[in-house]
Amino acid sequence: MQTSVVVYTCDLRLSDHPPLRAALHGGGRVVPLFVRDRSVDGAGFAAPNRLAFLADSLRDLDARLRERGGRLVLREGDTVTEVCRVAAEADADEVHMAGDVSAFANAREQRLRRALEADGRRLYVHDTVSTAVAPGAVTPAASDHFAVFTPYFRRWSAEGLRDVLDPPRAITVPEEVGSAALPERGDVSGVSPGLCAGGETEGRRRLTAWLRSGVDAYEERHDDLAGDATSRLSPHLHFGTLSPVEAVQRARKAGGTGAEAFVRQVAWRDFHRQVLAARPDAAAHDYRTHRDRWRTGRSAEAEAEAWRAGRTGYPVVDAAMRQLSHEGWMHNRGRLLVASFLTKTLYVDWRVGARHFLDLLVDGDVANNQLNWQWMAGTGTDTRPNRVLNPVVQGKRYDPDGVYVRRWVPELADVRGAEVHEPWRLPGLERASTDYPEPVVSLPEGLDRFRRARGRA
Repeated sequence: MQTSVVVYTCDLRLSDHPPLRAALHGGGRVVPLFVRDRSVDGAGFAAPNRLAFLADSLRDLDARLRERGGRLVLREGDTVTEVCRVAAEADADEVHMAGDVSAFANAREQRLRRALEADGRRLYVHDTVSTAVAPGAVTPAASDHFAVFTPYFRRWSAEGLRDVLDPPRAITVPEEVGSAALPERGDVSGVSPGLCAGGETEGRRRLTAWLRSGVDAYEERHDDLAGDATSRLSPHLHFGTLSPVEAVQRARKAGGTGAEAFVRQVAWRDFHRQVLAARPDAAAHDYRTHRDRWRTGRSAEAEAEAWRAGRTGYPVVDAAMRQLSHEGWMHNRGRLLVASFLTKTLYVDWRVGARHFLDLLVDGDVANNQLNWQWMAGTGTDTRPNRVLNPVVQGKRYDPDGVYVRRWVPELADVRGAEVHEPWRLPGLERASTDYPEPVVSLPEGLDRFRRARGRA
């Protein structure tokens, strides 16, 4: 009987899983394997919130496998070493895994392929596991990737998606292959108190609920900070506890302008992956440089620390940063606002903000995080690289009654309506009784500083 190994990475599910389906073709035995690779810790990507969500997801995956007669095998160490070891223990002929786009993933795949071939085994890498459309599936003439989203989205929308795959009914795992104990969320310290639950069961529940009662209003309400009208599916897409192909197919079946707007956001995710696949250096270097001379030194660091702590003096910025700290997640409009504030108003390097986000975001991944930060900093794919979001204007537009601000900035809980967005304008006694900082910089000063730095003054 043929035996195969399925290496799980950021695809922690049974439903719509091409590597698992391919490994089960012909009815052989399968070893579902996840390797806790310590080199990820060394690279600084083992953030507590993601480790806790990962623990939830691994335990849920194991439970779903056991319902079908299987189990998840967990190993710790170097991925290549452990995969080869498990393949030898199981006498497996094939190894299947999902494709990825980061430089780390590409190097891992090449090492694994060489090591398996040296043992007489084959590696199969599958596309459209972590994306709806494969990174290299659509390309413009005379280029290896689209640098602008709109033409990419047109081609992406015309691309036919594969069928959604049902989960397997039965899985047989070789008894001789041992496993380390699965992690538990409670073993992880430093987790945000409001972190959401992980796992395919939860991801599928959220998608079904979203399509039933939330997606219709998405086009109108996705920027409503207080309304919290987004899908909150990004952590599940990041960990692969939800299939992007299935999410798009089900949204299109639901239909309507809200579903179309949601699908567009999934396309943005694929867009960033095709950029990073072609330009892996964009994870750390400007995609399009303006030769910025980012501010450094004590003043810049003090302002950046106020930004991290949610104490900038601009309520909507601080509310979003405090939501990040509490939930390990932030509303998309908030992400745009805080990124603009750090890079354009404070003129601090986008990598400072990207690092802080990766330290806390449960959905933080290299492609979306780094390239969204570059987009807002004006060093990425944005066709208007010098746009600046005014936090007061944005706050009044997307949190007109101040509900979002008062939710996360309790110091301003007693300030009425839209006045909460400009606490420095409050009458003297009312302002004096509020334990909230003055702005770290005036908006005109920050704008002037940015324009001069970009040679636009």
